[in-house]
Formats: sequence, C-alpha cells, structure tokens
Amino acid sequence: MSRPRILDPQAVPVVGSDHHLAALQAERLTAQALRQRFTSGQHWQAEIPGDTSAGDGQLFAASVLVPLVQRPEGLTVLLTQRTAHLRDHAGQISFPGGRVEAHDADAVAAALREAEEEVGLPRSAVEVIGTLPHYTTVTNYLVTPVVALVAPPFELRLDAFEVAEAFEVPLGHLMTPAHHQRHEFEMNGQRRQFLSISWDRTASDGTARRYFIWGATAAMLRNLYGFLAA
Repeated sequence: MSRPRILDPQAVPVVGSDHHLAALQAERLTAQALRQRFTSGQHWQAEIPGDTSAGDGQLFAASVLVPLVQRPEGLTVLLTQRTAHLRDHAGQISFPGGRVEAHDADAVAAALREAEEEVGLPRSAVEVIGTLPHYTTVTNYLVTPVVALVAPPFELRLDAFEVAEAFEVPLGHLMTPAHHQRHEFEMNGQRRQFLSISWDRTASDGTARRYFIWGATAAMLRNLYGFLAA
C-alpha cells in the first residue's frame, strides 16, 4: 500500500509557534561550548523521537551529518536541498546523509562518507563532536544525527543527481524557538503535527529567497536545541 505524502507542506495550516521558549544565548553556541556540552554526559531525552506517522516494518540504519561551520560571525549549519526527481523527500531541505552501508564502520563513518559524496565536504575539515538520539522517519529509516564542527576554508562539489543546492543558515536563527512553527493536518483519521523553520536570505544580486525547513530535518534541529538548552 502506498504511503500518504504531504505534497505541499507550506500549505498545511500553522497552529502555533514556541515564542514562550528562550532562544539560546550566543555563548552557548560557540564551538568550545558545544564540545563541552557533548562531553558533559548530562542526561537528556529527545523531544521528538521520530515521525508520528512512521509505519510498521523493518527499519533501515541511516545517518546524517549536522555540519556546524565555524564562520567569523558565528556557527552556521550547512544544509542541502535535494533534487526534485528523487523518489524520497524530493526537493526537501536536509542534512547530508543516507543509508549506512555494509562497508561503513559505523554511523559516524557513514555520515562522513555521505557528506563527502553528496557535497564534497572533505573529512579533513570535519571534527565530529558527538551524536544525537536516533530519529525514526516515515520512510522507515532509523537515523543517527552526527554533529560535527567544520573548519573553513573548504570547497564544495555537489552531486548534481542528488543535490540541487547547498547553503548555510546561522545556528542562532535555528536555535530560536520563536522561529519554530507547528503545522497540523489529518492523516488516516488522526491529527498529526510537524515543525518547520523558515529562513529568508537576500542574494548578492538583491534577490530574496525563503528556505522552508520542515519534517525530519526541522525535528532534528529542534532536538539539537533541546540538547543544548538542557
């Protein structure tokens, strides 16, 4: 049986946002602060363990790299927009990543390999600092988010088959819950929700562009917020 899909997530009604939650202060969003948080061992439980509509059946191991680029103005998150022809998550904004293959030593190795294959991010520029709890997707993947610091300069080389664009979003913007919107819809007779985070950018030619981050990517970013805020 085919799995119901949300074809136009931006058309799904917004039912609220999280203005009542504090944005993370700049001192908690430095490379050193993040290193310390991942080594602290402080107990924490993910707010969103997965898509509520995930179906029964076998789960496939996957991992994504959450690349935090160390820019002079502060950390940014490197994201990709998938090409429109892909079978799963076509056109969506995501982290570099994919299925864990038999030759991968572990989820971290898979995330590094996928980032290198998808966007040409060299492993020599990447410092893995930790992982977040698994996230189960509606497409039956058990995803390990691998968080890493990335040291410029580096030159990306996009896999044109999978990646339409790569771009960076300020981590501070993503770690501000007032920017996290909750959408609600009905599927199979049940009310369900997903998160989105929008980011507006003006290109050098003055062209305005809005990036709509939603679904699993937005949920994993929200989990990162919860982890850093704990």
